[in-house]
Amino acid sequence: MTASYRYDVEILHLLVSPAHAYFGRAREGAADVPTTDAEQVQLVAGKGIVGDRFFGKAAHMDAAVTLLAIEALEAMAAELGAATFDPLLTRRNVAIRGAELNPLLGHDFALESRGDVVLLRAGRPAHPCAWMDQMLAPGAHKAMRGRGGVRCQVLGDGILHRGPAVLISPVPLDAERAGVPTLLRASRLP
Repeated sequence: MTASYRYDVEILHLLVSPAHAYFGRAREGAADVPTTDAEQVQLVAGKGIVGDRFFGKAAHMDAAVTLLAIEALEAMAAELGAATFDPLLTRRNVAIRGAELNPLLGHDFALESRGDVVLLRAGRPAHPCAWMDQMLAPGAHKAMRGRGGVRCQVLGDGILHRGPAVLISPVPLDAERAGVPTLLRASRLP
């Protein structure tokens, strides 16, 4: 990875859950599954986060870890007239503050925390599911479109820690746009 840009960010949450809470549960309702907001997580190249529901699953190798900008949740809550949203209810693995994520799509990037560096590839957007209307607030599913985060492949073993971190990117990122849906951004271009 040829990195040109370094951004000071904060890793606020590291979600690890051994089972799905929403997937395939339309009739039964959300599952009550154990979820950990860990101080640190271990990532394994090609497999994901140790102990997470997507770890080592062939269908998810290219999208085993999901990053979410906390600014997106804050903007959604404001738009929907809600106080705040619990980021863990979105089921995204890594919630960060300080960088827009969508420009990373299709690129390799790194997160450095406490001297540990994890190399990731942002492969595709993390589209929200209809459960967001029930788990966050009515209208959250629609509000989350275009800012649900990015699904990533783990390219190198490492550890992520909660707290101050550096996002190393090959493309420029604008922290002021972290909460703006990509669909709205495209319509504002000249």
